Amino acid sequence: MPRHDPTPPGYERRLRAWKRYKQLMSWMVILAIVAVLLALIYLKRGGHHVPPQMIVATIAGVGLSVLLGTGLMGLVFVSNSAGIDEQADRGDDLDSRG
Repeated sequence: MPRHDPTPPGYERRLRAWKRYKQLMSWMVILAIVAVLLALIYLKRGGHHVPPQMIVATIAGVGLSVLLGTGLMGLVFVSNSAGIDEQADRGDDLDSRG
């Protein structure tokens, strides 16, 4: 009867790092929504008419900027927490092809 492959080393560590990343990004979505609302309030309080194109551009620009910045920074922390940086420092190849 065939045997199942064992769990690769560091699997649980990587799993925890990705779980933490997903939790972090859920909070960052809330932060992005708050940032967009604050930007829209700032525009509205300027006293001028705000065209719909400006509202859409503000939502896209502020929201995506916050999510992109926090998402990329979060991936840096995932890389460190999952041990991928340590493998790169040692020169280990993720592929075991010689």
